[in-house]
Amino acid sequence: MISNWLEVLRTCNLSSDKPMDVVSRWLILVRACVFSMTLTSGLIGGLLAAAAVQTGAAAHFNVLSFILAVIGLLLAHAANNLINDYFDLEGGVDTSEYARAQYAPHPVLSGMLTKEGLRRAILTVNGLDVLIGVVLFLLHGWPVIVFAGLGLFISVFYVAPPLRLKHRGLGEFSVFLIWGPLMIGGTYFVTTDTITWPVIGASLPYAILVMTVLMGKHLDKFESDRAKGIHTLPVVLGYAPARTFTQVLMVLFYVVVVGMVLAGELGVWVLLVLLAIPRLIPVLKAFSQPKPSEPPPDYPVWPLWFVSLAFVHTRLAGFLFIGGLVLNLIVPVFIGR
Repeated sequence: MISNWLEVLRTCNLSSDKPMDVVSRWLILVRACVFSMTLTSGLIGGLLAAAAVQTGAAAHFNVLSFILAVIGLLLAHAANNLINDYFDLEGGVDTSEYARAQYAPHPVLSGMLTKEGLRRAILTVNGLDVLIGVVLFLLHGWPVIVFAGLGLFISVFYVAPPLRLKHRGLGEFSVFLIWGPLMIGGTYFVTTDTITWPVIGASLPYAILVMTVLMGKHLDKFESDRAKGIHTLPVVLGYAPARTFTQVLMVLFYVVVVGMVLAGELGVWVLLVLLAIPRLIPVLKAFSQPKPSEPPPDYPVWPLWFVSLAFVHTRLAGFLFIGGLVLNLIVPVFIGR
């Protein structure tokens, strides 16, 4: 079963010759294969909090609240994926021919859940998240409602009417806000009971990376989204300009990190992210070309292409960012200090 879980976390699927266990089934349903991005945001928030305590910028590090925040973020990501599947199915976007049902099983279209079962799953996961939110509110006050409320609002109306942010070219910027200022800033706040503009600024580099992943996903669905009248940012910009814009975002991540290190806002060890540049170069090259007509041999998530490239780069660069923050706790080195 552990082998099954690892395969699901790596590919979003389970090979047809392997028996489906309960854990693998739910890992597929909530699309846990992309949870590493959420875990990374939570860890960045916690590491920034630890650095603040070390320098005296914050008075304490609340371990319980940090753990609850990270669990809450992962549950929120699961709920978001389930909500997206439900409303896209209700709105006629998700069909057996649409990319969502081809790269991984759709909860309802695959027969894993009924619509009623999907609704119950959404309520259950959100209910657990509400309980965590209540505990954090009692411990830390009204700012918790602001962080959690904004996150829930964007999560629901990403696909739900009447806003449907994804349909109006705002989905990518919504993800930028959630995985950056809201997740990282919110985790920092409940861990230290403080929030500062430098922390919000430090959340932006990783937010840029997560935005490239969604850009890649919407590039993969460009033709079908355009045909359905779904105006994602790539549809608004155009196919080639959107690929170029995504390349710019990827490079911008490194520019912002280097700039923040030179300004003394981040420790020198965060430059560890530069080790991801060898992975970046072939990704940039791939984004310079249209999506291939056929997948490479044994490629697990076709028809997705650009999103996989962006995700692999984001995962590596994000882990290196975390590694740099950890090293800076051990041996703090700042320019200009």
